[in-house]
Amino acid sequence: MYDPLEPLERLDPEMRAKLEENRELAFSEGELPKKYKFLIAMAIDAAHGAVGGVRSLSDSARAEGATDEEIAEALRVAIFVGGAGCAYCASNAFADR
Repeated sequence: MYDPLEPLERLDPEMRAKLEENRELAFSEGELPKKYKFLIAMAIDAAHGAVGGVRSLSDSARAEGATDEEIAEALRVAIFVGGAGCAYCASNAFADR
C-alpha cells in the first residue's frame, strides 16, 4: 500500500509516530465505519490537491471494502466542491488500476 509519509519515517520517526496516533484516533471504528471515514478523507484530499493522500486513502478505503464505484461516487462530491483542478487529482485514486 502506498505511504506518502514514508520519507518522514526515516527523517523524523518521533513526528511520524505522533501522526500515526492521530490517524488511529481519526480512523478508529465508531459511529461511522472506517470505510466511510477513508472515503471522506480521500474526498477532502482530492479537493485540496493532495495526490499522495488520494492514492493512500483510496487504498485504505478498498482495504475496508470500498468498491471502485463507491470511490468514484465520493470523488464526484469532491470534484463538485473542489472544481476542475480536483478532477486531475481525484483520478489518482485509480492510478494503479
